[in-house]
Amino acid sequence: MTVGRRWKTAHGTITIAADLCKGCGLCIEFCPKQVLGQSEKFNQKGYHYPEMLTPEACVNCGYCQLICPDFAIWNEREDGENGK
Repeated sequence: MTVGRRWKTAHGTITIAADLCKGCGLCIEFCPKQVLGQSEKFNQKGYHYPEMLTPEACVNCGYCQLICPDFAIWNEREDGENGK
């Protein structure tokens, strides 16, 4: 299993574990800043997983982590608060 790809944002990091994703697209659809997009690649399950398109625009609100039914995406904030 892929551990995850990390992107540095203005307020911390976002990690996406591609192989946990089932490609539902909820994180992409409901991101308030529209910083996520569907990857061209497939994961081990055969789904297109999300990737960060514009990490500099991400405010690390944590909504993607809250809405993901597969726990495939999580955020770490610079202030030490995780997923809040």
